[in-house]
Amino acid sequence: MVQTKPKECQMNDVVVVVGAGSIGQAIARRVGAGKHLLLASLQQQDAAAAAEMLANAGFLASAAGVDVSCRDSVQALVRTASGLGKITGLIHAAGVSPSQASPATILRVDLYGTALVLEAFGAVIAPGGAGLVISSQSGHRLPALMPDQDRALALTPVEELLQLDLLQAERVTDPLHAYQLSKRGNSLRVMAEAVKWGQRGGRLNTISPGIIITPLARDELSGPRGPGYRRMIEGCPVGRAGTPDEVAQLAALLMGPDGAFITGSDFLMDGGVTAAYRFGDLAPAAGPT
Repeated sequence: MVQTKPKECQMNDVVVVVGAGSIGQAIARRVGAGKHLLLASLQQQDAAAAAEMLANAGFLASAAGVDVSCRDSVQALVRTASGLGKITGLIHAAGVSPSQASPATILRVDLYGTALVLEAFGAVIAPGGAGLVISSQSGHRLPALMPDQDRALALTPVEELLQLDLLQAERVTDPLHAYQLSKRGNSLRVMAEAVKWGQRGGRLNTISPGIIITPLARDELSGPRGPGYRRMIEGCPVGRAGTPDEVAQLAALLMGPDGAFITGSDFLMDGGVTAAYRFGDLAPAAGPT
């Protein structure tokens, strides 16, 4: 772990940010004042750079590496966070996009990894604490699944999750399909985990953003699905992409005292793209979903 403040200053309420990219950092700035921010990314140097930036802005921040697809790595992060103080917040913003990885990798990182993180931190979240998963609009445009499939995505034990029939390689051949399934699974898993978190006095919600301008979004915009994504931006009611700070504004509500009655919920914020796909000019067959 890379520390940016003396050890004697660290025993505070701790907010863990898994995925220290643009959205994770924006949320950390909104909810991290007076707390210890532990930023974690697959590449520890990325987390360290984010922690240094926040420390230079007056936050107490440190960094760690984590592979969300590895149980030992996630459990090590939990131990590191627990050593810093009382864990009162979790921001899970790690993931890969359809243009970045194979279907198998997307399912392991975005679906299994999210379930693993929620299970591990749900066991240590402090009373009154709150968690937030950054999912995606894509989960909202996946066609409806069967009730037993929804239940399986929500409740299957973490280590058995990738063995589900609907996730097998012969049924999930396209990265976008894997991404949609993962994001639908995220919102369902959050609903189920919110029940468990509530037993400890914690809350848990999901935000499903549309196109938010981040390095990941730029990969998509410059990739093979770029024209379709640009069409979504141009054709949505708001007429533009979103910003990490706009996601952070909603996140602050959900993680703060004003959101104390909100748990197990998924919030779609996509500038109206999904609405336009269903009832407007964005025909489902004309671009990525």
